[in-house]
Amino acid sequence: MAEKEGGGIVKKGHDEGLKLAISLLEEFGLPLGLLPLANVVEVGFVRSTGYMWIVQRKKVEHEFQKISKLVSYSTEINGYIEKIKIKKLKGVKAKELMLWPPVSEISLDDPSTGKIHFKSLAGITKTFPAEAFAAGQ
Repeated sequence: MAEKEGGGIVKKGHDEGLKLAISLLEEFGLPLGLLPLANVVEVGFVRSTGYMWIVQRKKVEHEFQKISKLVSYSTEINGYIEKIKIKKLKGVKAKELMLWPPVSEISLDDPSTGKIHFKSLAGITKTFPAEAFAAGQ
């Protein structure tokens, strides 16, 4: 990965951007299917702070079949990624009944129990099996 000054990486275009997004999920121990992206314009990452961003042409709605959960990914997604966690997440919403509360944090248990937790700004936490977010799910 070509790093810019200050430890930043920016990849333009769908293929290169998707590769960077997947490599970040892999590096930080998160499920590889967590970000089902389409028409990626740009993905960036600043290693010194953990800040990452994703820009895609249009929002993506994806249903995770194993847990029957519909998730919406905005045209702009950003947050701070670290080992088994994404904090201060923006641009991701999960459907709950008739509402779409924003997801503000995603984390895996450490040590691993195979569970992944999604927290909303409203303080609601939902827990699911991490395998539901494996690549291709």
